[in-house]
Amino acid sequence: MVEQQRAKRPGGRSARVRAAVHQAVTELIAERGYGSFNVGDVAARAGVADTSVYRRWGNLEALLMDVAITWLTTTSPIPDTGSMATDLRAYAANVARDIGGPDGLAVLRLVIALSNAGETGVRARDAFLGERGRQLQGMLDRARERGEHPPDGVEILDHILAPMYIRTLFGMGSLTPEYVDTLVDRLLASHHNATADAERPSGP
Repeated sequence: MVEQQRAKRPGGRSARVRAAVHQAVTELIAERGYGSFNVGDVAARAGVADTSVYRRWGNLEALLMDVAITWLTTTSPIPDTGSMATDLRAYAANVARDIGGPDGLAVLRLVIALSNAGETGVRARDAFLGERGRQLQGMLDRARERGEHPPDGVEILDHILAPMYIRTLFGMGSLTPEYVDTLVDRLLASHHNATADAERPSGP
């Protein structure tokens, strides 16, 4: 029994360290912004040694990428309600809830900053956007399997995600349920009209 407990201890401590370091990163981004802290600052905030951070992540950019991807994969779950319209509404509501929190705003700022942080930063940004795209694609693929005609990922980005990201980043108003539903309504109406036009016979 003692040996089993000892065997489990490193994994549990590793998870706690990772969570503490991730939380320290989001707090520092929210307080200071990207580029205004280093690994030592993160380690001090998390209550761990610098060497622990370097050993696990190698450098600050790799750590920031891990924070962004982890936040994305553990928030805004992709719904499966059986209907494209209700999936979109639930998904948009989840995104609004998550980016409306302090950690969500910090991660959005982080992803933007990484775009200007050299090759490593661009890879981190692309990984973040790629994961978001894979999540959305799974929802859209299920809709097609049900015989529906969903919008594509770019339409969702343009009509739902981008307006919410911009409003959050620039403090242009809260993401109320009514506002989020309006974004989804506009997407559905635009997609319906485009689909109808494409299916309408041409000619006199």
